[in-house]
Amino acid sequence: MSDDLPVLGHRLRDMDDRVLRHPADRAASAALRSVPGLMAVARKLIELGYERALRQNLLASSVRLSAQQLPDVFDLHRSAYTILEIPRTPELYVAEHPVGNALTIGSQDPLVLVHSRLLDQLDADQLRVVFAHEAGHVLADHVLYGTVLEILMEMGGGALSRTLPTALPLMAVRNALLEWKRAAELTCDRIAALVVRDPILVCRTLMSVTAGTAGRKLDLGAFLAQADDYGQQSRGLTGRWRRLTLELNATHPLSVHRAHELMAWVRSGDYERIRDGDYPRRSEAEDPDVKAEAKAAADYYRERFEGAVRDVAGQAESATKNVADWLQKTLGGDGPR
Repeated sequence: MSDDLPVLGHRLRDMDDRVLRHPADRAASAALRSVPGLMAVARKLIELGYERALRQNLLASSVRLSAQQLPDVFDLHRSAYTILEIPRTPELYVAEHPVGNALTIGSQDPLVLVHSRLLDQLDADQLRVVFAHEAGHVLADHVLYGTVLEILMEMGGGALSRTLPTALPLMAVRNALLEWKRAAELTCDRIAALVVRDPILVCRTLMSVTAGTAGRKLDLGAFLAQADDYGQQSRGLTGRWRRLTLELNATHPLSVHRAHELMAWVRSGDYERIRDGDYPRRSEAEDPDVKAEAKAAADYYRERFEGAVRDVAGQAESATKNVADWLQKTLGGDGPR
């Protein structure tokens, strides 16, 4: 990194990102790691060139930003990696799209794509939130699973689907990754709040993106009250099941749920403690307790879904073997053209 990077006056120095992980993220990640063969499928899809094809699709229909191309936007993106002390800033691309969204892909070499709708809709501070959130995916090492999910989403109806038979048994793997992805978003909302040092700004950004209009036209207090109402209604088995069905097939949790979860974390005191520098350091971190994480996953999913997600994980376990066999027999080592 060069010495002239834009900074916001603070660094989250040597922070062990595990302290920021939402319980749902920890549980979902542990559940994915427990599915035999899933990593083999992920690596095989990347090895056979599907990540390359996905990147090519994105690059062919977007514009790469830099110090010469929309430099103000690029600086907002770059500063997030400076604050998080991530050594390399990913390339940033913008593409025309009527729905505001951003994503980060690239198992080895991440890139960030932002939809033009967000650039038109959000002010500079809110764009800082978006870029900090995407940087959170890099910090928390979400990018491998996220890239595989994007590949599978494309297989379901995008350009890559034309290279594959429709009977490819990937639905169970896709569903398990979608559940993980929704959990990972909650972690990155926390990271964004620490980068911009303002969880209220994160909530305002969520409100603006959800409503599809500028935040200055909306009442944040009313939105936070709505998030609290939603949190109350989502309690109990019936409420949790209703939320699961609402979020099914979505890559992101409902925005009111995200705001509720973020503010609950703030009220716990963890946000201020970490913001003020009281957090474990990467240089002192011990290896994760795999058994404890697996137990946390089982406890979390048992409480939240009463077996629903375990069924998905079970389907994924059997599907991954079929997928791996299919990839080996049908594609060999050639991969997509």
